[in-house]
Amino acid sequence: MNIKNNSLCNKTFFYFVIFSIIILLFLWSVEIIFIKVFYQKYQIKDVKTIGLNILETNSNNLISYLEEIAYKKDMCIELYSSNQIYNFNINDKDCSLKSNNIEIIKAKRKLKYSSNKETLIKLSNNKTIIYGIRVDHDTYVILNTDINDVGTTNYILRGQLIYITLIVILIALLASYYVSKMLNKPILEITNKARQMASGNFEMDSNNYEIAELDELKDVLNYARSEIKNTDELRRDLMANVSHDLKTPLTMIKAYAEMAKDLNNNNEEKRKENLDIIISETDRLNILVNDILDLSKMQSGNQELKYEKYDLIQEIKQIIKRYEIIKETENYKFILNAPKTAIVKADKKQINQVLYNLINNAINYTGDDLTVKINVKENKNNYLVEIIDSGKGLTKEECKLVWNKYYKNEKNHKRNKVGTGLGLSIVKNILNRHKFRFGVSSKIDYGSNFYFMIKK
Repeated sequence: MNIKNNSLCNKTFFYFVIFSIIILLFLWSVEIIFIKVFYQKYQIKDVKTIGLNILETNSNNLISYLEEIAYKKDMCIELYSSNQIYNFNINDKDCSLKSNNIEIIKAKRKLKYSSNKETLIKLSNNKTIIYGIRVDHDTYVILNTDINDVGTTNYILRGQLIYITLIVILIALLASYYVSKMLNKPILEITNKARQMASGNFEMDSNNYEIAELDELKDVLNYARSEIKNTDELRRDLMANVSHDLKTPLTMIKAYAEMAKDLNNNNEEKRKENLDIIISETDRLNILVNDILDLSKMQSGNQELKYEKYDLIQEIKQIIKRYEIIKETENYKFILNAPKTAIVKADKKQINQVLYNLINNAINYTGDDLTVKINVKENKNNYLVEIIDSGKGLTKEECKLVWNKYYKNEKNHKRNKVGTGLGLSIVKNILNRHKFRFGVSSKIDYGSNFYFMIKK
């Protein structure tokens, strides 16, 4: 069946109807094909149960018991006892024991002279069973019952099934309509709220749909809504911050270029000073652009990791040397606590970039003592690298957000002396690609400790 409209209402309706049809087909097949088989098995089991009861019945009570069975079960019975014959319902029109049919006569003779306590014979017409029970050496009981007279019952059941079929189909239609509406309404509500997110409506969905899957979907969309809202806000902040970082050096480059051209054209010393500032601000612009490009390449997966063995301590010392200029001019102090060597295997260039960015971050946020600590601690399978500043610290919420590529902590931030504000996003991306553990621990007014573990 081809459903043009694949809505939940139509699909629910379709599957309910199919399910009802399958159930009805099963009922009809049982009624038409198997009811006779079930009826025969029931009759045979019933006759065998009576036979067991006859064996357990006291001989003095046997005749009264057989009379009771003949009446209740509409069964014809012959009792042979001490050359006497007792008949029960023998004149009933359905009784086969009075018949002169040669097959029945042979069956009765076989039962009477059988040495078995119980003997069951189903006649070839498949409509009658004769069951013999030897009570003792001179007492024998023959039971006879019809096993095929289910025509009337069959006719009645078929009539009932026609009504049952109509009722079940009607119930299936009503149930499918109700269930589809019950499910469709909250799904449409959730869908509409999800669409509203595209137009900037980030209002949380507080409805309780009382269906576990729908409530879970609502929670997931609320989480996505919260993340998208934060991302949208932080993206705007990033654009403002990057625009500011670009605008400041561009303004200075333009101003000092005009000064070198117009005001200090004949003053070589002043012109040289102006050009040095232009070069310095151009370097800042270059760092900013390179960081943005690096982050973009990492997120697109275009940068491959090139693992190599090298001495981490030697690389850290080389990196610290490059900060000599701010040690001399601005009195920054770098304290390194590390073993003599630490042989690791990683992408040296990218891990060096991690170290640069974490040190730059510590420089930008450290306290008035202008101190940055770098600790390398040896563990069993890895080295723990810590970059510690003495700044104002971070709250628990800020510790979660600080790795976000759009996040910038304005209240603790000094003017960037080195770096762009994108450094921690690059650190997170590189360490995730290496599958190295990393994190930050911080305490307000006691600084922050950014760390990562690199495998030996």
